[in-house]
Amino acid sequence: ECHLCKSGPPRGFAKMAFSLARVAGVARLALQTRVRQFAAQAVSDGTKIILTFSSPHQAHYAQAAVAQVNIPSSNGDFGVLPNHVPALGVLKPGVVSVFETADAKKDFFVSSGTITVNQDSSVQILAEEAFPLNQLDVSLAKSGLDKANAAFGSAKNDVERAEAEIAVEVYTALVRALESSH
Repeated sequence: ECHLCKSGPPRGFAKMAFSLARVAGVARLALQTRVRQFAAQAVSDGTKIILTFSSPHQAHYAQAAVAQVNIPSSNGDFGVLPNHVPALGVLKPGVVSVFETADAKKDFFVSSGTITVNQDSSVQILAEEAFPLNQLDVSLAKSGLDKANAAFGSAKNDVERAEAEIAVEVYTALVRALESSH
């Protein structure tokens, strides 16, 4: 649920009402099916990246052929083009830019997560939170930053201080991203 979205919370996945045994069986079957589909379909021709980009509440891209992805990483921001060297990374708060074509770009704000770049030009981005940048409100983000700074200043212990510090980092990156997108 996103309290920063202009149009209310984004759609979430429906909760499954199966027993644990049934869920485990269905999940195993679904995983086996997806692995076979991936092996059969998600092969880059060397001119595109095969992108899978999701967060717990939404799959933004599912094995989509795209031209380029720019990623905010804890080791520095980097761009991925077809035939990129394999890499593993940790996402930092910032903007993931997906170039579906050279002229069509979509920006998403991510709070954290992981990135995997494979030798076959496939890329997986798993974000803790990811929302289209154009759906977020800068005034709500600034309000969140003010609250996070206040929480940091009034933290009574190391846990509260660490939680507030993370919130400040995320809101600062979000405000910066929203202000630079206008």
